Amino acid sequence: MTTRRTILAGSAAAATGAFVGAPAAQAHHPKPKPTVVLVHGAFADASGWNGVAARLVRDGYPVIAPANPLRSVSADAAYLASILATVSGPMVLVAHSYGGIVTTNAAAGNPNVKALVYVAAFVPDEGETLLGLQTKYPGSRLDEAALDFRPYGAGLVDGYVKKDVFRDVFAGDVPRPTAELMWAGQRPADARTLGEPSGAPAWRTIPSWYLVARNDKVLPAAAQRFMAQRAGSQVREVAASHVAMISQPDVTAELVERAAR
Repeated sequence: MTTRRTILAGSAAAATGAFVGAPAAQAHHPKPKPTVVLVHGAFADASGWNGVAARLVRDGYPVIAPANPLRSVSADAAYLASILATVSGPMVLVAHSYGGIVTTNAAAGNPNVKALVYVAAFVPDEGETLLGLQTKYPGSRLDEAALDFRPYGAGLVDGYVKKDVFRDVFAGDVPRPTAELMWAGQRPADARTLGEPSGAPAWRTIPSWYLVARNDKVLPAAAQRFMAQRAGSQVREVAASHVAMISQPDVTAELVERAAR
């Protein structure tokens, strides 16, 4: 026998839409964050991104920081492109220094790369070289006299920044003990990278952001501004040396996250 209480309960459920057996409302799931790929440059390794990576991981971003071989522009770009091909979903590529020319080439034609972030980095157009961009404006102190050259094969030479100028030229706003460790563990670049022309640039089709290091003695700030403007990058400037991602990790991570959003 149906009771008055049962009828009233059924009426209330109908009024609120809470029918017995109806599926629960779908929970809101935030959109997955893009994978951030951190690409180091010459005279450095992936550990230079540690401060930035720690902040990105804390904020929920998947992060990878692959080793850049530093052998040639074409070979390094091909290597990075092969790594990007293994990453599913959207990506934000973040490049420092020489890593900029590698990323500019490696990202071309990859539809998963949604944003490029350059940190005191080279952003070449097709046919341009590192040496041409580095010397386009005065101010660089990373010249032949600042480098030690060490042969490693027939006709092959690696370049290292000399110990007595490393901190002043490369990492002027990093504590001296840290700079000394960076010098000891620096990874050299094949000298051929300086004159190898770049290919078709990814920044023509992918939005970009640029962090200009105003106190850079490797790649003059004027050159950085020129390349950023040409690429149509959203620009932020910071009073930092060439290794802005080490001395200013919060600012760098903030710019990366802005690009990721």
